[in-house]
Amino acid sequence: MRFHIQQESDIPASSQLYNQICFAIAARHYPPGHRLPSTRQLAMQTGLHRNTISKVYRQLENDGVVEAIAGSGIYVRDQKKQRESRVSPHARHREAKDLDQEVRKCVDGLLNAGCTLQQTRELLTREIDWRLRCGARVLVSTPREDIGASMLIAEELEPNLQVPVEVVPMEELESVLQSSNNGTVVTSRYFLKPLEELAKKHSVRAIAVDLSDFRKELSMLKELRSGSCVGLVSISPGILRAAEVILHSMRGNELLLMTATPDVGSRLLALLRATSHVLCDSPSLPLVENSLRQNRSQLMRMPQIHCAENYLSESTIEQLRKEIGLLS
Repeated sequence: MRFHIQQESDIPASSQLYNQICFAIAARHYPPGHRLPSTRQLAMQTGLHRNTISKVYRQLENDGVVEAIAGSGIYVRDQKKQRESRVSPHARHREAKDLDQEVRKCVDGLLNAGCTLQQTRELLTREIDWRLRCGARVLVSTPREDIGASMLIAEELEPNLQVPVEVVPMEELESVLQSSNNGTVVTSRYFLKPLEELAKKHSVRAIAVDLSDFRKELSMLKELRSGSCVGLVSISPGILRAAEVILHSMRGNELLLMTATPDVGSRLLALLRATSHVLCDSPSLPLVENSLRQNRSQLMRMPQIHCAENYLSESTIEQLRKEIGLLS
């Protein structure tokens, strides 16, 4: 994936690069364990000074997104290793045997640390009970300025989890946890580190979800002819900013781009008038369609509407179900 820095933008170049790398990781263009380009490679690609790129990498490392391995490079942090969903009977038997060994190793480790068998049992039971208690509810949290991202996450989690899903701005999360300190806090990987610290303080869990790779949508955008005018509509301003940067990195100035949140009717109408293709998220779709119906007489042509079916990857939903005890 190539990164592109818009020199004329009001957004600092380092922030543009940070956002593009985070988006590439969240969308699994850079999967866990992937080695990121060297500072020299990125300097040649983006025109940024290597010191600026090093600063971005340090920030990514501080935020828990990547890890630096001395003498090797910068790698995407592998927080959860996904198991293969289809395995042979022989592999399943070997996996079960490996799990038995892991259990024995865990017990042996506690015994070697001086615990009795009874204490070991109590410690393991306490940990399991804590994890089950954390699965009693899910709190989806992002900053208030981009609460739309939380709403997108919650909308996809709610049908898949048999527990209450609540949207809580980060600014209010501590007071919510003080009144009831059970649950699992779910967020975008952008905001995981500060929420991990807050979750630890209140003895709850914090888990980051991964975005869809948006393969279908990106393929459509790649095929548009040069000069096409594209509209992006989302309830999340953060998603709009990231998508704008990613689209510019893909097509440069070949496409004209407009963005809007669906709650600003005048901007949405201007977007619908000017664009030939509109890409939106599912919560925005009814508002886009309603605006088209109400203002059809003002439109010279009807734009093609493309709704992104998923915001989260299927694997991240499945992993979260396992994390809160919904899958055996």
